[in-house]
Amino acid sequence: MKRIQFNEFEVGAKLPELKVGPVQHMDLVRYSGASGDFNPIHTDPTFAKSVGLDGTIAHGMYVMAQVGRMCTNWVHPAQIQFYGIKFKGMTKPGEMIVCTGEVKKKKEEDGKKLMTVSVSAANEAGEVKAAGDLVVVCD
Repeated sequence: MKRIQFNEFEVGAKLPELKVGPVQHMDLVRYSGASGDFNPIHTDPTFAKSVGLDGTIAHGMYVMAQVGRMCTNWVHPAQIQFYGIKFKGMTKPGEMIVCTGEVKKKKEEDGKKLMTVSVSAANEAGEVKAAGDLVVVCD
């Protein structure tokens, strides 16, 4: 995988978008097994409804992982200094997850060339499900 160069991207540059989905019930069952998070709000529609939801919801970490996939499709994983996400909304089965990113800051600090990228996941209607920052150490 190619490493990102500091002079390749300017503030405002967009990362290649990643669309995932639509999210299926089986995606959530598989993620439960992979992550060890067996909270039934993710896999049991009857239980999810009994606690006030319309049905099952995707794991926040599943959505975060999709944003992470977008990031590592763009930058070599060894260049990632920081990746942090805040959860903003629930993702339901049937929704597409649209992951996007935009370079918001470039700076040199302590001899390192750093690029901060705002990243997010939203559904196709634009409802943000998760958003945060990626900090990349550039060559």
